[in-house]
Amino acid sequence: MIPDRILMGPGPSNVAPDVLAALSQPLLGHLDPEFLPLLDELNDRLRQVFRTASPVTFPVSGTGSAGLECVVVNLVEPGDRVVVGVNGVFGGRLAEVARRAGAEVHAVEADWGRIVDPEAFLAACREHRPALAVLVHAETSTGVWQPVAEVAAALRDSETLFAIDCVTSLGGVEVDIDGWGVDAAYSGTQKCLSVPPGLAPVTFGPRATERIRSRRTPCRSWYLDVTGILEYVSAEGGRKYHHTAPISMLYALHAGLGVVLEEGLDARIARHERVGRMLQEGLEALGLPLLAQEGHRLPQLTTVGLPDGVDEAAWRRRLLDEHGIEVGGGLGALAGRAWRIGLMGHTATEANVRKLLAVLGEWLDG
Repeated sequence: MIPDRILMGPGPSNVAPDVLAALSQPLLGHLDPEFLPLLDELNDRLRQVFRTASPVTFPVSGTGSAGLECVVVNLVEPGDRVVVGVNGVFGGRLAEVARRAGAEVHAVEADWGRIVDPEAFLAACREHRPALAVLVHAETSTGVWQPVAEVAAALRDSETLFAIDCVTSLGGVEVDIDGWGVDAAYSGTQKCLSVPPGLAPVTFGPRATERIRSRRTPCRSWYLDVTGILEYVSAEGGRKYHHTAPISMLYALHAGLGVVLEEGLDARIARHERVGRMLQEGLEALGLPLLAQEGHRLPQLTTVGLPDGVDEAAWRRRLLDEHGIEVGGGLGALAGRAWRIGLMGHTATEANVRKLLAVLGEWLDG
């Protein structure tokens, strides 16, 4: 028997009943004429959530890291210069993937818990004139909410493509791909979309699509080559077989995006803001420090310090065993001294916040 947890870690989040129901639907073949319209509608729903009109918007088979690799290996060729903002685990992962793709990587670093300074990032872009510049919009390892709109605007008329990591931001805070002028983005299903892990939504705008089509060398990944995948996911591609699509996960994402759009993107963003700030104010009232930079704290992912002498791993296990609540430990520079508390999608409720704060209050008083 699988226990029913309250998933308040950095992901996955709890899923809606509609998503669980979708997972139980009968399997169809990935070229079945009854399935393909659902795939088309799924991609249209993704465009609405990304706020983009780009036809090159679809879910990659794999978790958010597959989306990261898909964006990098399709837009980077050996010898290209890439500028990456690094202020946590996932900025570092971006830099590593770009290096493995053969890029000359220039990292613009910031302390963990701080944003990458946009002016420093743009200065690096002016200096190195990269083929691609990438920022993590929502750094899951620290809870930092990175400003990206001004960077996108500054790079819009340059030769540099601009991409963002939206794994933890999509469906939780504002993401406006076309409005900001972002060239490419990727996300994951298990965060604010509240779908099980296993798919990575990606979108490529017109400039990025042209870069893909005019590559000098083949994409270094066959599996993640957008030109091949589009021949399946796009009706204009003739629905050619590329790889076996994860049908049940596509059902689940279709249903999860339906839940998002039924609530309304603006209403969903407002819910995450309200519930996240409720948690953060409650933690501060308990005397616990918030570790992300003030003014740039994600409402859906909070990093909080624990008192000296507390065994954070033991407290997390006790929270799970006694109350069925999962939270995440710190990564990297925050390991052993912080928690990462998620309020994403279906998990983002006032009742969950009250329950966690009540338990912490009792333990801290004791």
